[in-house]
Amino acid sequence: MKADIHPDYHDITIVMTDGTEYVTKSTWGSEGDVMRLDIDPKSHPAWTGVRRVLDQGGRVAQFNKRFAGLGLKS
Repeated sequence: MKADIHPDYHDITIVMTDGTEYVTKSTWGSEGDVMRLDIDPKSHPAWTGVRRVLDQGGRVAQFNKRFAGLGLKS
């Protein structure tokens, strides 16, 4: 293997959505950094089977506002 081409592999702390933590090795961040997850296997619909709405309708309103003037003229 070539020397000095691999990223630093160190310990980081992962904090799940329910507050549980665990230490793992990663190339993300630097030694001792904390990664807080927004979605994890305990809250993601693919694993739980429960659907959550993350955006409360703002995207549809934004779309309608942006393209309101593009209607067909009679």
